[in-house]
Amino acid sequence: MTGKDNATISCSGVILAGGLNKRFSGRRKAFLTIGERRIIDDIFDVFTSVFEEIILVTNNPMDYLEWDVNIVTDVYPARSSLTGIHTGLFYAGHPYIFVTACDTPFLKRALVETIVQNIEPGDAVVIPETSGGTEQLCAAYSKTCLSLMERQIKEKQFQIKKMFRKIRVKKIPENVLRNIDPELMSFFNINTEEDLSFARKLKANNFG
Repeated sequence: MTGKDNATISCSGVILAGGLNKRFSGRRKAFLTIGERRIIDDIFDVFTSVFEEIILVTNNPMDYLEWDVNIVTDVYPARSSLTGIHTGLFYAGHPYIFVTACDTPFLKRALVETIVQNIEPGDAVVIPETSGGTEQLCAAYSKTCLSLMERQIKEKQFQIKKMFRKIRVKKIPENVLRNIDPELMSFFNINTEEDLSFARKLKANNFG
């Protein structure tokens, strides 16, 4: 059974590409190259192997026309991960979305599938948890979260975890995650030039 057979019944894939990219002089982090490929190319490959519906949230839609995705812009103007997740949920054709940021070069298909396959009726969020905490940008969210997200956005409360105490959250423990991704590199994202250099060195050594 392929990832598509098992995952797409209930879940859309959402890529968040709305960051300001201040540390990269305005360069889109999605288009940074690791090895010979752009980060978004690798994410897109993972998503197309798992999801039938892929949504890309960006305020620069013209930059992403070469990908066969549903391109949408934020419903609310405030730039935050919460508004991006809300927008993905708003436009999704399935009751759940799986979310990732556009700057995660080592996202593993098996980890995405594990999170999606753990969704059960009544779950509002299915999220990885490690010793460092929960991974809000590598998680599944239900459309039942929409009204709560809208309330927080209108109140300018942009911390995603703030809503967790009010809804049913299922956490995927670290030992399960490490069976799939021993170094937990699916959660690694590019925030600085040092991160980019590190990722390129890993790729040069055939990691990922």
